[in-house]
Amino acid sequence: MKKYRFIWNERENMRTLWRFCLVGVGNTLVDFIVFFLLTSFGVSALLAQVCSYTAGVVNSYVWNRMWTFQVKQKANIGEFLRFMIVNVLSLAVTLLLLFLCRDVGHWPLFAGKLIATLGGIAVNFAGSRFWVFASKPSHS
Repeated sequence: MKKYRFIWNERENMRTLWRFCLVGVGNTLVDFIVFFLLTSFGVSALLAQVCSYTAGVVNSYVWNRMWTFQVKQKANIGEFLRFMIVNVLSLAVTLLLLFLCRDVGHWPLFAGKLIATLGGIAVNFAGSRFWVFASKPSHS
């Protein structure tokens, strides 16, 4: 089995990262739209974060599995559970960062949301690339 080098050293891994980022843009748009819609109706920022993040997760699994990581095997419960664990961990990171920025640091809502989102992206990519969808993508 080939050991993976750092993601910025391989052309294939750079394409994977690029695809992940494009899917992430879509997920982030869904996340931000739901988040700011809910907060505009008076939902607390932390509850809105849980709801908005969940909305992005659904989109993320389908697109990352099929397009980003090009998994050819049939989906299985183990893969899905790993995906959910990574996303729960990522959600925990976003909640912690949002809390620290907003409630401790008293940063503006947008700045706190942006920092939380960047932290979540880092956790999610590493977990997805090296654990959830760890099989090497096959290209036709």
